[in-house]
Amino acid sequence: MRAKITYFLTAAVLVVYFVLAGHRGVLLIEQGTALTVAFGISVLVLPLIGLWFLWQTTRFARSADRLAAELEAEGGLPVDELVRTPSGRIDRDSADAVFTRRRAEAEETPEDWRVWFRLAVAYHDARDTPRARKAMQRAIALHDHKPVRA
Repeated sequence: MRAKITYFLTAAVLVVYFVLAGHRGVLLIEQGTALTVAFGISVLVLPLIGLWFLWQTTRFARSADRLAAELEAEGGLPVDELVRTPSGRIDRDSADAVFTRRRAEAEETPEDWRVWFRLAVAYHDARDTPRARKAMQRAIALHDHKPVRA
C-alpha cells in the first residue's frame, strides 16, 4: 500500500510539473518571436513525453496488478521461499536458485502467462529489473491474447 501511495504522490507532482511547464511553453509561444516560439514548442514537447511515459507506466502497473489478483484468486502466486539476510535483503544465491527453476518452467510452457508472471517476480528478486519488466510485459500480452514481441 505504501508503494501505491508513493506512486500516486509522485504522479501528482509530475502532473503539476507538466502543467507548469506547459504553461511556460504557452507563454513563450505567445511572445511571438521566432526564438521564443521555438523554445515554447520545445518546452511543450517535454510535458507531452512525460505524460505519455506516465500513462504507459500506469497502464503497465494496473495490468500487472490485475494479473496478480487473478493469479492470487487461482492460488498460483509464487510462494516466498527466499533466504534473507539479517537485514531483510534477499540472498543472491537463493534468488538465483529460484530464478533457475522459474526460467525452466517458462521454457517448458512458453505460452502460459502464469509462468511468465512468476519468472518476472524471480527476475525482480534477482535484482534484474529490465528483464523483470520484459517478462511481465510478456505475461500481460499472453494473458490478453496479444501478439508477443520477441
